[in-house]
Amino acid sequence: MTPSTSNPFSSPRKPAPLWLRAARVLLALGIVTSALVAWLNVRGEASLDLNAPANPTATPAQLAQGAYLARAGNCAACHTARGGADYAGGLGIATPFGTVYTSNLTPDASTGLGNWTQGAFWRAMHHGRSADGHLLYPVFPYTSYTNISRSDSDALYAYLRSLAPVAQANRPHELAFPYSNQASLAVWRALFFRAAEFAPEPTHTAEWNRGAYLVRGLGHCAACHTERNLLGASRSALALQGGAIPMQHWYAPSLASAREAGVAEWDTQEVVALLKTGTSRHGSVMGPMADVVFGSTQYLSDADLQAMAVFLKELPQQTLAPRTARAPEPAQFSSGQKLYKQHCAECHGEQGEGARGAYPPLAGNRVVTLESPANLVQTVLHGGYPPATTGNPRPYGMPSFQQTLEGPQIAAVLSYIRHAWGNAASPVSALEVIQNQ
Repeated sequence: MTPSTSNPFSSPRKPAPLWLRAARVLLALGIVTSALVAWLNVRGEASLDLNAPANPTATPAQLAQGAYLARAGNCAACHTARGGADYAGGLGIATPFGTVYTSNLTPDASTGLGNWTQGAFWRAMHHGRSADGHLLYPVFPYTSYTNISRSDSDALYAYLRSLAPVAQANRPHELAFPYSNQASLAVWRALFFRAAEFAPEPTHTAEWNRGAYLVRGLGHCAACHTERNLLGASRSALALQGGAIPMQHWYAPSLASAREAGVAEWDTQEVVALLKTGTSRHGSVMGPMADVVFGSTQYLSDADLQAMAVFLKELPQQTLAPRTARAPEPAQFSSGQKLYKQHCAECHGEQGEGARGAYPPLAGNRVVTLESPANLVQTVLHGGYPPATTGNPRPYGMPSFQQTLEGPQIAAVLSYIRHAWGNAASPVSALEVIQNQ
């Protein structure tokens, strides 16, 4: 009989305390999650050549293409501070998470792109990572720019390298914790971003695909015209279906709804005219879209504008539930009617008919009947002008009434406009005027 090797005086091993076992599980999950986030942030980058010559020779055609692409992306609008040098950065862009300052795109060696290679620039555009390896905030819309081609990226790089260098240090972002942390940004990117170069859809024409490339890529239209979630990511399933522009109190209407800003029923040339001149027989652009036309789309070729129009006209249309609008209180309606006659009728007409070529009609105007009154409030408070373009060099404008009308008066006149002449939209409250200032 084999003698037992067990110790009769030893006690059974006690299991580890529950808290320790839970800690081990959490540690393992943390390690796995961190590894997954890290992998999701570098996937597709291994094959990139970041050591190409810093300043390859650019042809005149490539420089011209790059200049055109910079216009298409409206790069100067964000990368030029008011009163500053073109493309030298320093413009503060307010977000719900703090202020992000744009970077210097001139070829200065110490503060700009002077030491960037073509490969590093492509990685920034396509993957959202800077030359030194740190992750870029998506205020720089690489979530859209990831769709551009390598040849277009190289042309844009060549153009920016041809600019006069400006020594202007990049200003640190002013973001609250944890948004200022690269680890937090890495988690955001793992959840909401994946590099994806544009691929033509064979079921559509070359013209449609060119329009899709411009709208989805350098045009980054979805950056404004798409609803965002609480973490600031665009809801891709709702692309181009409208959304509030963070911190600006403007609403970018849906491009896929006839109720808002859809153009499916427009003539193609009317869409082209709006993008090229800022005005059409249907109305004029104002606010942030006026800036886009002024700095970008008016300079695009007719062929590209036609392609964008074709793409926008063929967007799948939203199916919206019938809208029921509340009528304003009689006292508010009456007050608004008096204010309209006093301040608005001279330009927009007694019946809201407007004046063709000068003042837009308010009767039947889709901007007037948007569910959100934000754009109307902004226009009445601050005024505004359509963009000055070659096709409309001296646009008629809207004066500011901020010093003329108080909040309840603005609410009253807007409520009247939204419910007069066959318009059917809910009234505006004084609180909504305050919220959209």
